[in-house]
Amino acid sequence: MTQTALVPIADGSEEIEAVCIIDLLRRAGVEVTVASIHDYSTITASRQTRVTADALLKDCAHQPWDLIAVPGGMPGARNLSECGLLIERLKQQRDDGRLYAAICAAPELVLATHGLLEDRAATGHSEFRDGLPDQSRVGERVVVDQNCITSQGPGTALEFGLALIEQLCGRETRDTVASRMML
Repeated sequence: MTQTALVPIADGSEEIEAVCIIDLLRRAGVEVTVASIHDYSTITASRQTRVTADALLKDCAHQPWDLIAVPGGMPGARNLSECGLLIERLKQQRDDGRLYAAICAAPELVLATHGLLEDRAATGHSEFRDGLPDQSRVGERVVVDQNCITSQGPGTALEFGLALIEQLCGRETRDTVASRMML
């Protein structure tokens, strides 16, 4: 059965992180849906790159996802944090034991702010760590704790994407994708 992933995006999302997540998951054969939280599909990312979503979040949020992976970036992470529908889906994902993930500012602004990191270690961008409830692993580039995966930022996006693949599809698929990318 094909694994599915939702990657929500907003104006101000970090383009390296978003595209890295999308690209790596698709290389692993995951069915990825990129969803804008806005009422329009083309967002302007943090460095003014335009990214067009596959769908609007309001039209696809209620289907089940094996993974929801949230990119960071500013003000994108703040915009995502203010999306009630996304937060509702992330809480359902956590409660159902399904995978959820965030990188850069998103672990603090999207996950921690809404209680999604309780009893979970996490990492994030060095400017967005103070609000992480468990500080024991903030120095790690990627942290996997239970069904939650977090990472630090654009410089760790490839490692983050590979960790998502490993958690979703297994070590063999992760290694195959990494090898084909010359990593």
